[in-house]
Amino acid sequence: MDPRLALEQLSDVLWRERHLLELLLFKLEEEQLVLGSGRTRWLGHATREVEAVLDEIRGAELGRAVEADEVARTLGVQPGAGLAELAAHAPAPWDDLLRAHRDAFASLTAEISALADGNRELLAVSHRAAQETLLSLHETVQTYDGHGQRTSAPDTHAHLVDRSI
Repeated sequence: MDPRLALEQLSDVLWRERHLLELLLFKLEEEQLVLGSGRTRWLGHATREVEAVLDEIRGAELGRAVEADEVARTLGVQPGAGLAELAAHAPAPWDDLLRAHRDAFASLTAEISALADGNRELLAVSHRAAQETLLSLHETVQTYDGHGQRTSAPDTHAHLVDRSI
């Protein structure tokens, strides 16, 4: 295959993957906004959207690996070479473009990692707060005994019954 054609195809795949990484960053920011607002109603939707973009990224990574191996072969480099090595062997202007893609991937990956860590921390804090609230309710909730008298005895347990089942 012509090296120029192989480099064009690789570049197309890299642009697609960059777009997906930016979309993942956006979806993680959405998730963070939902978590930060305390309104977790949409958290499941936000998480599913993040997972959907991650699935697309996995597919794009496979495409990138195939195209990168083709470029490596046309440039006389071992398959599995990274973008930096491909850029070192690519003719101009492809060398600069491959380096720019590599730099963008590194930057996006760092942002995504930091945001994902922040979201995990928010989830952990929310989980702890919910558990503490439930524990405090268990100790202070007043219920009624079998005679209709209010009681807060520690051996009395309140039960919620969903009669719609």
